[in-house]
Amino acid sequence: MKYIVLVLIAGLIIYVKPWEMGIAGNLFKSAEDSTFLSSTSAEDSVFLFPTNQVINNDDSELEITRKFDRIIEKFMQKWEIKGASFALMKDDRLIYSKGYGFADEEAGIPMDVMHVFRIASISKLITAVAIMKLQEEGKLTLQDRVFGPDGILNDSIYADIKDKRVTRITIENLLRHQGGFTLASGDPMFLPLEVAQKMQVPPPADLNTMIRYVLSRRLGFTPGNGTVYSNIGYGILSKVIEKVSGEEYELFVKRHILRPAGCFDMHLGKNLFEDKLPNEVKYYEVSNAEPILACDGSGELVARSNGGNNIEDLYGAGGWVASPSELLRFLAVIDGDAGIPDLLSQESINYMTQNVPGTLPIGWIETTSRGEWLRSGTLAGTSALMKRQNDGYSWVFLTNTSSWKGSHFPRYINSAVRQAMASVTHWPERDLFEMQRYDHEKLLVIR
Repeated sequence: MKYIVLVLIAGLIIYVKPWEMGIAGNLFKSAEDSTFLSSTSAEDSVFLFPTNQVINNDDSELEITRKFDRIIEKFMQKWEIKGASFALMKDDRLIYSKGYGFADEEAGIPMDVMHVFRIASISKLITAVAIMKLQEEGKLTLQDRVFGPDGILNDSIYADIKDKRVTRITIENLLRHQGGFTLASGDPMFLPLEVAQKMQVPPPADLNTMIRYVLSRRLGFTPGNGTVYSNIGYGILSKVIEKVSGEEYELFVKRHILRPAGCFDMHLGKNLFEDKLPNEVKYYEVSNAEPILACDGSGELVARSNGGNNIEDLYGAGGWVASPSELLRFLAVIDGDAGIPDLLSQESINYMTQNVPGTLPIGWIETTSRGEWLRSGTLAGTSALMKRQNDGYSWVFLTNTSSWKGSHFPRYINSAVRQAMASVTHWPERDLFEMQRYDHEKLLVIR
């Protein structure tokens, strides 16, 4: 029976010729990823292709958005951004998606909507949704302890705990950056050589080593009694997901979050340009960026964006690569809008986005009393912003160039996009998400 299904799927692929629609080779980079065609529910047989692979810039070459494009291009020129990509959704309908500048300036490759980027801390929202999904399935609760004999991560590798307050850390503490970890000695997830040396392991320090490192030190405050933005907290949550689910973090997220959401071209990124995905952009830093020692311990001086930062061990804190259109497809299943069925319950969505003074929301970086949700991200070579507005519009803006403004740069992105959107009197009434669908009436599917 399984053989028959595979034959039918193969016939479908031959029929629609995905290679003629720009579907890059990275879709089949592993046997696991070859199942990018997926039914969206038990009641239908609709197959989906990756959104960013079946649309292109030409689909958004519109007369009504000429001024919008000029404002974005002027913004990029002002901040010396090599390339950027933008996608806009209205009531769970993808209405605009376009790339600007270059995906790789040296190679002369223009930016198109097919290109994927490191999305930095937008990855935290993906991790948070995975945690909430596990809670809905009854496999954990947000009040579960993480470390110690009664904790989820009670493995011997995490048993050397210096500060006993660590055993009080709950999953919700980590989700809200209230685990007690501070940056007094720097961010361990961006100190792969120093942490490896202190923990007496070969560089670069992997995620387990980073976790053992913070457990060997005292907390900056009692868990739950303060808020300090923490990458290591979301790294720990990645390990929680693996322990509870019994699957590797990336595999679990793809199987249980991204594929049900209709996202098939999102992956954990690599450290080096030579190892990037076939449709991944090249990353650029500010002109005066200084090289640093390579994270692999080779002693070479390299760019932070190409071997300096250990991207491969950021996991759920900042390791994902994606396109704006697929990020909006992901947002559509956690936004409470009826257009596309949500992956989480309304109760979970409300809990993640509630505006509680003195705390950070779950997964998001900011949720306002006006009903706006924001998730930003920055890395060397990347700036990213996802925003859900209170008027039904949601959008994502990604760049392949970092700014000297660092983590503050998404604020400037927000202002530029707001100005650009105001220049459009009316957006097209359409749904580009429909282009990723293959009608079930064309194919007999054996379940």
